Amino acid sequence: MRLLLFFPIFLLACLMACNPSATNQSVDIVFHNGKVYTVDSLDRVVEAFAVRGGRIVALGTSSEMLGLPHDSAVDLKGGFVYPGFHDPHCHFYGYGIDLQKIWLIGTKSFEDILDTLSRHREKRFMGWVFGRGWDQNDWADSRYPDRALLDSLFPDVPVFLMRIDGHAALVNSVALQRAGITERTRISGGEIQRSGNRITGLLIDNAVDLVKNIIPKPDALNEAESLQAAQRNCFSVGLTSLTDAGLDPDVIDRIDSLQRSGVIRMRINAMLSYSPRNLALFRERGKLRTDRLQVRSVKLYADGALGSRGACLMHDYHDLPGHRGFLLTSPDSIRVAAKQVYDMGFQLNTHCIGDSANRLLLGIYGAVLKGPNDKRWRIEHAQCLASQDFSVFSAFNIIPSVQPVHATSDMYWAEARLGPDRIKTAYAYRTLLDQNGILANGSDFPVEDINPLNGFYAAVVRKDHFGFPEKGFMSEQGISRRDALRAMTIWAAFAGFEEDRRGSLEPGKDADFVVLQDDLMRAPDSMLFRIPVLQTWIAAEPVFIK
Repeated sequence: MRLLLFFPIFLLACLMACNPSATNQSVDIVFHNGKVYTVDSLDRVVEAFAVRGGRIVALGTSSEMLGLPHDSAVDLKGGFVYPGFHDPHCHFYGYGIDLQKIWLIGTKSFEDILDTLSRHREKRFMGWVFGRGWDQNDWADSRYPDRALLDSLFPDVPVFLMRIDGHAALVNSVALQRAGITERTRISGGEIQRSGNRITGLLIDNAVDLVKNIIPKPDALNEAESLQAAQRNCFSVGLTSLTDAGLDPDVIDRIDSLQRSGVIRMRINAMLSYSPRNLALFRERGKLRTDRLQVRSVKLYADGALGSRGACLMHDYHDLPGHRGFLLTSPDSIRVAAKQVYDMGFQLNTHCIGDSANRLLLGIYGAVLKGPNDKRWRIEHAQCLASQDFSVFSAFNIIPSVQPVHATSDMYWAEARLGPDRIKTAYAYRTLLDQNGILANGSDFPVEDINPLNGFYAAVVRKDHFGFPEKGFMSEQGISRRDALRAMTIWAAFAGFEEDRRGSLEPGKDADFVVLQDDLMRAPDSMLFRIPVLQTWIAAEPVFIK
């Protein structure tokens, strides 16, 4: 199936690249003297390429390209050129807004968090003290914190501290009161943690939204400034396009407006957040595709996260007997949503972490898709699976959209959650790749860092940045450098129905590319995540120059 899909692009590339003089028109710009990894179907490496109207028209040697009539030329100075990196699962909008908040990543204890908050106590987000990024698994005492000390530090101001994965939060008494949460409050698909009858302030999954939904939204100017800051950071690490995993229509419309005005230049594939209202609106609108924005998929949540024990497992958590996590959406609601999305002709992309959630969704997908297809429905994360469920991906051409950085972030405690048997089929990216010959490799930022080279390194080497563990975490599940590159370029584009425009450097495609100081295919393992990005270009226009 995939060979047929790529064949027209491959044929055009061969015709144009093998005979660059086939274009007798002047080109706008020639990029030459580089080592250009095209990531086409033949994995060709060339020296130069020519661009007209923001799109590639020919590739070849430097002398061939410079021999074409051209308006200008850029010497790549021996730099290593790759298609612009695409993050197929991130939260670009959320990351931009989070840049205004107090970052708690790397805190080593709850006391460390309190110290950080004290030093930034005047920093407010829409009148709230809003922090993001703590992870109790990094603490010597890995128990969840309690609101008592927050109450003493902030007795009159609402405090909302989001966990690193976005699936849990600690809030103080003022926040609980504003949200109307009392001892009698109950929630489905989440947990309001209690100590006896007392609410501790720790909220998990759907309970988080009880507070999050009452926090005032940023205004238009605030949003624009936040997204510009996020864009600058993304361009600096070589990202030219991304998939934002879950946005409401009003946010999509504002992004569209900012793109049309030239404020936002990032190419964005937006997943529509699932709700009956959102589906009804886009059932009427239909799919959206502009030069910079696409909407043709729906994001659904099946369960929570492993780190906060919200992932839905078939059997008890190894480190918490009697607890199996929970579904955030009921099976009947998921079935209804899947049928609605299918009937709309949209792609369904579902967050699944636990083996129970993955099995449920794979079964529902199969019942709707019925057999081989080109709907490209995705499982987001596909983190913990039972061994007999891997083959379902290939049976229904389901794309695993994974984040290898999660494996190297979670490896210190994941076996404690799953036990020695279930860990063997978790974070199994090699096995998932073998199903359909495709992976989409994202980061889930701001859960992880925005740099896509971290994901490349984690996928290939399966170690942290200090080289631990010595032989790699479940190293048999590592993938090749070639496949890791494809997973954040052409396969990422394919997973979002964008392979006709980007994901590889070929005639007819956007001239979106990144120039690195060193060669991803040959650099030592220990250098892969620290290779400097020298330049980032979109439509042959520079958006970052180091």
